[in-house]
Amino acid sequence: MPANGIEIAYETFGDAGAPPLLMVMGLGTQMLAWPDELCEDLAQRGHYVVRFDNRDAGASTHFDGVRAPNVAKVAARRARPPYTIDDMADDAAGLVEALELGPVHVVGASLGGFISQTLAIRRPDLVRSLTLIMTSTGSRRVGQANPKLIGRLLKGRVVSSREEAVEAVVETFRIIGSKGFALDEERLREVGARSYDRGHDPWGYRRQLAAVVAQPNRSDQLRTLRVPTLVMHGLNDPLVNASGGMAIARRIRGSRFVGFQGMGHDLPRELWPEFADHIAALVRRAEGVPV
Repeated sequence: MPANGIEIAYETFGDAGAPPLLMVMGLGTQMLAWPDELCEDLAQRGHYVVRFDNRDAGASTHFDGVRAPNVAKVAARRARPPYTIDDMADDAAGLVEALELGPVHVVGASLGGFISQTLAIRRPDLVRSLTLIMTSTGSRRVGQANPKLIGRLLKGRVVSSREEAVEAVVETFRIIGSKGFALDEERLREVGARSYDRGHDPWGYRRQLAAVVAQPNRSDQLRTLRVPTLVMHGLNDPLVNASGGMAIARRIRGSRFVGFQGMGHDLPRELWPEFADHIAALVRRAEGVPV
């Protein structure tokens, strides 16, 4: 689908006449990371679920030939990223408008949460509710990763085959995933393999990462939002500390924070029904439907 000057790949679940849910995924991660079962559950609860690949991921436009800058220089404000979180939010807005969805209920995870907050700030006319999962405000005072992980994860792993790419996915989630729940290795391998086949792009990951480290502190802007908001966060998240989600909840008036003991930086299968319960309840409240 053409949107904001690029092509955006998307998939839908459910009745197009139902309240739309826009699902925004995280860093270097394709829309496949939104579990089919969770999307189908939300559709069965009466939502029109739209998931999509961000720029530089999956089947959406990749900025091939655009060199990813040194991340440390971007963090120090001595280099600029090829694009920003604002640009990625404008992609989401463009998709909403191209599909003629009207105001949507936005669900964003990790980087997808940065994008979702920015979309609500830049285009409040397009956002009916916000669900923000394992994300932060952009402030460097909250939501910081465990220092032991930063060098290892930012460096990434060079892979030369489909098999190595799949192993890299499993290894990553052994590090950042939920220690309080069983590692769903079968699903990780399946999603990793499908993602490799759809569009493996380590340079795309680095360009997205540059946008992440260059993002501004949205704390003051979040105070201006007047949109029903749910913040869900793993209390054992080693990559985006739960202080980030708590900070969002303190700044958006009327928002609700739900913390999950044992959850890290992933979406444990055991919590999918609970995620769906919370999202559906927020949508009903935003739509003015009695609970």
